[in-house]
Amino acid sequence: MRREMNGVTKSRFEVRPRPALRGEARPGPVEEALRGGPGRGISYFCSRIFSFLDVVTLCRCAQVSRAWNVLALDGSNWQRIDLFDFQRDIEGRVVENISKRCGGFLRKLSLRGCQGVGDNALRTFAQNCRNIEVLNLNGCTKITDATCTSLSKFCSKLRHLDLASCTSITNLSLKALSEGCPLLEQLIISWCDQVTKDGIQALVRGCGGLRALSLKGCTQLEDEALKFIGAHCPELVTLNLQTCLQITDDGLITICRGCHKLQSLCASGCSNITDAILNALGQNCPRLRANCHELEKMDLEECVQITDSTLIQLSIHCPRLQVLVSIPKDTSSIFLPRPPLPFSLQTHLPNIKVHAYFAPVTPPPSVGGSRQRFCRCCIIL
Repeated sequence: MRREMNGVTKSRFEVRPRPALRGEARPGPVEEALRGGPGRGISYFCSRIFSFLDVVTLCRCAQVSRAWNVLALDGSNWQRIDLFDFQRDIEGRVVENISKRCGGFLRKLSLRGCQGVGDNALRTFAQNCRNIEVLNLNGCTKITDATCTSLSKFCSKLRHLDLASCTSITNLSLKALSEGCPLLEQLIISWCDQVTKDGIQALVRGCGGLRALSLKGCTQLEDEALKFIGAHCPELVTLNLQTCLQITDDGLITICRGCHKLQSLCASGCSNITDAILNALGQNCPRLRANCHELEKMDLEECVQITDSTLIQLSIHCPRLQVLVSIPKDTSSIFLPRPPLPFSLQTHLPNIKVHAYFAPVTPPPSVGGSRQRFCRCCIIL
């Protein structure tokens, strides 16, 4: 039975809260919720609690009862998922089911090491989870350019993408990301050795807001790729060029002139770099003081042509430098104490941490043969 009151249809059997008596305190928000206030019953509080639980705990809660199953598997509780601990068991259908369950709620997903996930599963994922912002596909070796095409088509809000060790990725992927993911801020394509300067050129023209870029192990990259980065990525803060063997001084000079906010630069293994680049940064480049004033960390591992002159220039013009990694390729000095830092470096940067590691070599055999050699690195005296 329903009746009309003031133009509003009411049920005869509708349960209404008892009005507060004179002098009686009004119920608080928790009491109202427990009484079944609009949209705030006990299920509301359970849902709020479940939103703080990790994936494993949510799955356990889903097995308690039907009511908890509905609450635990609600998509709003699955906004951040890390499946690294289950990488051996994750297959494509698992990713597809998760994407259907989470839908637009999912913001962050890590599939690091999940080698069973391929392009088809990630296409379904991209179609269902269009609000994804952080995606880690490090070590997902089955994926190809088709995955980046799907991300480009459906995931325009993507900001962080890790494709490290996805060796099938080519320039086509970078072109697709440039066209469909303009908000991209961090991209890791370490060991994607099919990427060339053409891919970098396409990427930076569409993703000029990049703040972190890892090109570690991209051995086909040349100085021209760095020129594109310097021209189109003024917000770049972190750049990793480790083992980019074809990089020379010319390429790094363009980075310094264009990337004013650069704070961390790794040039480990770039054996073609000489003092000329860092001396130019220190005194010959007219905009150096503005460009590299924020530099905090520099890795010069195996840059065998760098000398103390470089360290002096860094100490003068990079006052915020905190960490300097210098691992010489020549290990003949293992038996000598580490040489002292240049006086200028100690004067300008007294708190700098220098990580200098001398790789062990086999010590020379004993002349008399009376001492026993217990290992290849040490001689017990």
